[in-house]
Amino acid sequence: MEKRGVSSVLKVCLVLVILVGQSTAQVVPAIIGVCYVACFVPCMIDPDTTALSCALKCLQRCILPKSTVGGVKDTQSFCKLGCATALCSNLSTKEDPAEQKVGSCVNSCSATCAKKN
Repeated sequence: MEKRGVSSVLKVCLVLVILVGQSTAQVVPAIIGVCYVACFVPCMIDPDTTALSCALKCLQRCILPKSTVGGVKDTQSFCKLGCATALCSNLSTKEDPAEQKVGSCVNSCSATCAKKN
């Protein structure tokens, strides 16, 4: 009887871990998106800037923490920035920062860079 109780508790814990992991994976693109749009919109106020220049500036600001110096985390951050610059910087326009698309794109770069390191 005790084995059945322990087994049930373990199953519930496993389901909770899976659900928390999925919700965390959905939050990361949203956080990048919020950072990105908070940077992109004010950047676009200057009429001399282009969507591409603001995208590059904001991707760098949101992906590379100011304290990133040395180590594996540094390598992963620079990999993610390079990937995002190549694949995500063209998703925004002056009219639409496309923060959800950019967040998802940057998240896919995180997965790609994690596999390489």
